[in-house]
Amino acid sequence: MSVNAQTYKVPEKLAGAVTAALEDWKKNDKVKRLWSKDASVWTGADEDKWLGWLTITEEQIANLNVLKEIAEDIKRAGFKHALLLGMGGSSLCPEVLRLTFGKIAGFPELHVLDSTDPAQIKAIESKVDLSSTVCIVSSKSGSTLEPNIYKQYFFARIKEKVGASEVGNRFIAITDPNSKMQHVAESDKFRKIFYGLPSIGGRYSALSNFGMVPGAVMGIDIPKFLNNTLEMVKACGANAAADTNPGVVLGAIMGAAAVQGRDKLTIVASPAIFDLGAWLEQLLAESTGKVGKGIVPVDLEHLAKPELYGNDRVFAYLRLASAPDAAQDAAIDTLEKAGQPVVRISLPDIYNLGQEFFRWEIATAVAGSIIGINAFNQPDVEASKIETKKLTSEYETKGKLPPESPFFEGDGVKLYADEKNTAALGGGKSLTEVLRTHLHRAGAGDYFAVLGYIQMNKEHEAALQAIRHAVRDTRKVATVLGFGPRFLHSTGQAYKGGPNSGVFLQITCDDAVDLQVPDQKYTFGVVKAAQARGDFAVLAERGRRALRVHLGKDVDAGLIVLTRAIAGALA
Repeated sequence: MSVNAQTYKVPEKLAGAVTAALEDWKKNDKVKRLWSKDASVWTGADEDKWLGWLTITEEQIANLNVLKEIAEDIKRAGFKHALLLGMGGSSLCPEVLRLTFGKIAGFPELHVLDSTDPAQIKAIESKVDLSSTVCIVSSKSGSTLEPNIYKQYFFARIKEKVGASEVGNRFIAITDPNSKMQHVAESDKFRKIFYGLPSIGGRYSALSNFGMVPGAVMGIDIPKFLNNTLEMVKACGANAAADTNPGVVLGAIMGAAAVQGRDKLTIVASPAIFDLGAWLEQLLAESTGKVGKGIVPVDLEHLAKPELYGNDRVFAYLRLASAPDAAQDAAIDTLEKAGQPVVRISLPDIYNLGQEFFRWEIATAVAGSIIGINAFNQPDVEASKIETKKLTSEYETKGKLPPESPFFEGDGVKLYADEKNTAALGGGKSLTEVLRTHLHRAGAGDYFAVLGYIQMNKEHEAALQAIRHAVRDTRKVATVLGFGPRFLHSTGQAYKGGPNSGVFLQITCDDAVDLQVPDQKYTFGVVKAAQARGDFAVLAERGRRALRVHLGKDVDAGLIVLTRAIAGALA
């Protein structure tokens, strides 16, 4: 098995900066220093405590029997479904594996829940047979709100089906040692507890138990997957020269480009591996987007003609050689000919996916060093969690969330913003007028973000994709799309802590159906509302250009109104 091939072609100015960065890494022995966990490669803070991911592939290979045992145990038990309950680093890799490998004969079909939207929780529940489902509760800290309330909900629902004596046997935990989740799993007699390494942060955890246990449960050939990955680990190793080290070269391109203002990394992946982009979004945004710097990943943006792009982009094309897309090939060729920087990576087949997990982890660490930040903390993710906690606590004591007043109401839609944004939007006389003012705040070098706190399904995704592309094609800015609350554990870090170049459109709704969280006063709908409001409060506090559009209970009708108003605003 060889290493996934990588080539790049970039403009002359950027090529010079990449060469200089690689020379610096060679001269100052930074590849060896990275592998020896030298925090001074970054900011000299606590980076040395977060580098356990460097050697996790070898450690997993040495302990393959543990992963083989759980795969055999689950296969013997004959479960129809496996339901992963997690957020961010705990859910994004399993989602990539699910969407790439699909259902594997003889093993349960994997589903992933990473939303507090009640309609989405009900939709997932309707897809699984609860009497034949094993749940994987995945939470590194063991104290993250969402996995804990998912566990409470599905534990109660499965208990109704199989009884109190059997319910614990339908649950597996993946968590760090001595976490709150470990104690819950022990007291509820879970089938199995797998441990994470405290020295691996969530977004670098794909090759640890957080990615590999769900992979084993769904029937992936984990020995093959990890042995393929090992080829990339060796190619990126301490003794590989900086200018031939695949991860370091990619990191040098991304870091040098970001310093030059090309800080939007547009991810293009073959259809069969498209979800790799969602995993990359978290890795790049949460690792680099802080102290006003960073890389903004752009995922699932359809490629357009070169004239629609500014000089703030780098394009990374992850091409699956066994199932390429001719239209993507042609579009990338056109962009490269037009002088846009393009990195091409070729994967022979899906069992080479682990190589990309590792290459991009090294590259992200290198880019963070070049940009001049700590690539392993996430200071601004915590801010949203604190705001959410304040609101859910208020609900627990008062039975309702604090009142709020829209600055505009019409067409069945309400608009909310903080004082500063409300003043900037000028209190327009119509929805179209307010949106026109807001969308025209996005100029060269900015990006437009759609943040949807609504059910993540094909119909809603299509509607929000249409909105982002209309804005991209008219305003000629990069666009991103995230569903809340999952993006809070991912790109939310860059939106709040990265460059102040985002123009945000948050979309919330009234839930037509709500679900009670067992043993709590609040519902999932209340949690989602608190998360959206907490998210907006932090965006506003950081001086971001933001507007919240609140739809009614009929989300589909509300999206039609919003789409028409945006078309009018862009006309």
